[in-house]
Formats: sequence, C-alpha cells, structure tokens
Amino acid sequence: MTHAPAITAVAVVVLVTVLVAAYGTRVSRTTGDFYVASRAVRPWWNASAIGGEYLSAASFLGVAGLVLVEGADALWFPIGYTVGYLLLLAFVAAPLRRSGAYTLPDFAELRLGSSRARTASALVVVLVGWLYLLPQFTAAGLVWASATGLPRWIGTVVVAVVVAGAVAGGGMRSITIVQAVQYWLKLTAIAVPACVLLALWGLQGAPPSQAPPGWAVPSSDPGDLYATYSLLLALLLGTMGLPHVLTRFYTNPDGTDARRTTRTVIGLLGLFYVWPPVYAVLAWRLAPELAEPGRADTLVVDLPGLALPGTLGTVLGAVALGGAFAAFLSTASGLTVAVSGVLARDLVPGAGGDARAVSRFRLATLGALVVPVGVALLGVDVPLAATVGLAFALAASTFAPLLLLGIWWDGLRAGPALLGMAVGGCAAAAAAVLTLTGVTARAAPPLAAALEQPAAWTVPLAVAVMVAGSLLGEARAARAPGAPRRSAPPRVDPGLLHRPEPPSGYVPPAPATAPPPGAPAPTARRRSPTARR
Repeated sequence: MTHAPAITAVAVVVLVTVLVAAYGTRVSRTTGDFYVASRAVRPWWNASAIGGEYLSAASFLGVAGLVLVEGADALWFPIGYTVGYLLLLAFVAAPLRRSGAYTLPDFAELRLGSSRARTASALVVVLVGWLYLLPQFTAAGLVWASATGLPRWIGTVVVAVVVAGAVAGGGMRSITIVQAVQYWLKLTAIAVPACVLLALWGLQGAPPSQAPPGWAVPSSDPGDLYATYSLLLALLLGTMGLPHVLTRFYTNPDGTDARRTTRTVIGLLGLFYVWPPVYAVLAWRLAPELAEPGRADTLVVDLPGLALPGTLGTVLGAVALGGAFAAFLSTASGLTVAVSGVLARDLVPGAGGDARAVSRFRLATLGALVVPVGVALLGVDVPLAATVGLAFALAASTFAPLLLLGIWWDGLRAGPALLGMAVGGCAAAAAAVLTLTGVTARAAPPLAAALEQPAAWTVPLAVAVMVAGSLLGEARAARAPGAPRRSAPPRVDPGLLHRPEPPSGYVPPAPATAPPPGAPAPTARRRSPTARR
C-alpha cells in the first residue's frame, strides 16, 4: 500500500472524530454531562455507542488473525464477545441503572456500605482499563507501520492525542456521539472490502483453500477443551465486569431503556462479527502467506492489497485501515472515560462544584493515558486478542462476582466481598503477568493452559471466598446478636434494584386526603353486572 491513501484514510477518520467531538464539547457543561451524559441517551444511540467502543482492535484485527492461525477454535472469541451481553441483559443492565450510581466504585459503596469497597473497586477499574488500553495503542502503531512504512510511534501518538482531546473536551456526552458514529464507520470499513474480495474469489473460479488439514474442525484435545471453556467463561462474565461497558448503562434514562439498549447491542455485534471469519477464510484462498508468524494481526488491512494488486486493492486496504483506526479511537475513548471518571471521582476526589469536578476529570484524562501509552511507545509487542482476553479474565474474577452477588443475594457482606475481589483479582493478575512475560511458554502444558486462560479457576475461587465469608459472618452474628456490625448497612435497598418500573408516561395518582371531621365515610360503589366491560 502506498503512503498517500493510507494516510488519507487515517486523516479522514481523525477529522470526523475531531469534528463530532467538537460538537459534543459544545453541549458538555455539567458533571453529569462528563460522567454519564446527563442520563439522557436513548437505546438506539447508546447501543451504537456501545458497539463503537466494544469493537476494539481485538475485534477488528485480532479475531480475523486468530481464526486464520488457529482455525475453528478461535470462533469462540466472537461468540463469547456477543453472548456476554445476554448475561448483561438478564442479570445486570436494569438493576445497575436503578442503583443511581455514576461508576462501578459508586455501586460497590452503595451496595456494601463501605468506602474501602469503593477504593478497591476503583483500583481494579484502573488496572482493567490499562490492561485493555495497552493493546489499542500497540495495535495502532503496528497497523500504522504495516500500512505506511512509517515509524510505529506515530500511530500510537495520533490515537493518544485525539483520544485525550475528545475525552477531556466533552467527557461522556461527547464520546457517546463519537462512538456511535464510529460503529457505523467500522462496520462499513470491514464489510465493503470483504464483499469485493468475495466477488473476486468468485470471479477467479473459487480457488480452493490452502489451509492445513483440520483447520475447520474444532480440536478435541483435553488441553484445548479446557482453554475453550475457560475462555468462554472469561468472555461471558468478563463482559459484565468491563468498566467502560457498564458505564454506558448509567447513561440510559431508566432500567427499561437499559434493557432495550442491551438487546440492540446484541444485534449490532452479531452484524459485525460475521465479517472477521470471512477474512480468515479468504486469506487461505487468496493470500495464504498472511498466516506466517507476525503477519496475522494485520490480515484485515493487508489482504485487499495482496489479493488485488493495483489501485483498487490499495483503496480497499486504506478503507480497512481507516476502520482499524476508528476501532482504536472509539475503544480507547470509552476506556479513558471510565478510568478518568474513577481517578477523578473515587481515587483523587475533591470538593467544589461542577467547574472543579470538570477540571479534575480533564486532568485525570492524562493520568488514564500515561501508563498504557508509555508502555506502547517502548515498543513492547503485545498479542492483541490474548491481552484483551486476560483483561476479560480479570474483570470476570473481580467485578462479575461482585455484581451478580451484590444484585441478586442480600447476604453479601463488605469484608468477604473485598477479600473475594482481592483473591480473584490477584490470581488473574498474576496469571496475566506470567503470560505476558513469556513464563508460561516454558511451563508444563497443563500449567501453561491454566495460566493462559485462568478464568475457569479464578472466578469460582472469588465466588467461593465471597459466599463462604458472608455465610460465616452471618453465623457469627447469629451467635452474638449484641455484637457490633463489622460493616455499615447498604446505602441502597437491594430490593430497589429489582423493583418494576412504571411504564413510559405513567403519572402517579394524587395522594388521598383525609375527609373533614364529621363528614360521612365514603361508600364503595358497586359495578353493575350489566355495565359494559
């Protein structure tokens, strides 16, 4: 691909992002605008925004590369990414919105009545956010260098600067508009080249696949089965624990709209995830050299140019590159909003009105970006989908048990909840560090599989600690009823999280007034049996 079309495609995406963000900045004034878009985002718009931020570099680039290299076993990634929203729809979306929280740490403190729970949740949000942000900036540099031949750091810096400006300028309200637009940019950028390549394959007489034997057949090896089930558990439960996903449900007007948003998201994600496997199938027929080590992560960008040498292939590759940068920008923006909100509201709080809160949010934006951008600029090679999978495992081992037990079990206590998050989070984080540093490559196969996909044992461990600790605490309280409580009562009634909401437009009746003294008591009017029903 020549430099001019690639740079033009990136410039167009950046320009659209800046213009849309500038429009959002004009209407962002209050703390509510920056944190939750004033809780006024409607389902279709919010669903598009969730699709925009959720479809990250791992989805746009990593899934196609994984399917190309690993075959049918990698199809569990798009399945897990999408089906996780079914659990969100069934168990979390509406109750979380009814809690009235601004952030996940807000919910933890409201439900458990503990400021320590708020601080611990804030630290986990930052850790998950940084682990998820790192592959976005790394992939931006990788794809930029592959498409243009220019240094990797330029792609990383471009994404970081645009994200910092958009988030600091308008917060959640601005980013909501940006992400909704970018979902449709990404869908167009991945679908149009794929359709052209499918037509090319047909015109060439449908050349056969050069994939190795068994590529299209799921593995039956016990180690691979463990990895598959553990990955699915991480994706299904991790989705409901990702801070940038959950933050979007605070922006809906009510719980009913939160459920409608989730249903729409499932459809939008399914529409997108049709295409990455198509690229993998076409690569084995049109450009099998992309399966070589180090090339699979840029399959979506490189395939059009290899299959169609000339102007058309260059233009289609540039379109795909623009979609990839839209993925980097939208996902990084959502993660930065979530981490910035926690830094400004929970870890470094301060007094003052809206003006000071907005200033703290803007400063926190820089703090949210400095670590992942710094690591990406060091040139560390990070496997895209694997790193995102580890972020899912960390979220599944900490926030998923907290949310499920906190919403659906009144017996959860603050101390055991904190201990369970610490045990599950430390176990998942240790597994992530050992995997990313290459230690698992030298370990025995069973141990390596357990560390590379840790959710199968870290999630049950966290749940067991929370449940056992809470039950022991209740038993101890029952034996000593006069003893003081070790934690404050919840600041939100757990029953409120499940209370049905009135239909749209419902107006409650006026409160009844007592009759004046001496007035006869009202008598019940009987309905005539012949009255029209």
